[in-house]
Amino acid sequence: MAYAYLAGGCFWCITPVFARHPGVLNVRSGYSGGREQEPTYEAVKHQQTGHRETIRVEYDPDRITFSEIMDLFLQNTDPFDPDGQYIDRGHSYTLAVYWQSTAEKNTAEEKIRALGLESGKPVCVALEPFGAFWSAEEYHQDYYRKNPEAFEEEMRISGRKKGLF
Repeated sequence: MAYAYLAGGCFWCITPVFARHPGVLNVRSGYSGGREQEPTYEAVKHQQTGHRETIRVEYDPDRITFSEIMDLFLQNTDPFDPDGQYIDRGHSYTLAVYWQSTAEKNTAEEKIRALGLESGKPVCVALEPFGAFWSAEEYHQDYYRKNPEAFEEEMRISGRKKGLF
């Protein structure tokens, strides 16, 4: 098994993209990239820790590649927004790939470069070496399954609904 660490804005919103994909075994919501250990949702949401809302995608590399994971990531976010994602604003909602190897870094760089050339726009996805992942509070895990009505409302209000299902 392998792991990919992706900050795609609101972790509630990006989780189902991966959770429902063949080859993905588990998706966990959490935080990466900040300076504090064991950050809380409230501190991250209020831009107090330097973390981004991040998902940890556990996947079978024989069934889905990191390259395909990058494609899903870029297709289901707004990679041209430097200030957050949809209605979620601030650093904690900006996009990032936390790479764990030179191969992952190179793949992510190539995908970002290709998207920029194709679109003619600057792509706003940070590439950072993976440091730590802190699991979010349990009520955030699989939010779309636990709270389907609230999740659908979040998707509608946020403007993300179009690309995810």
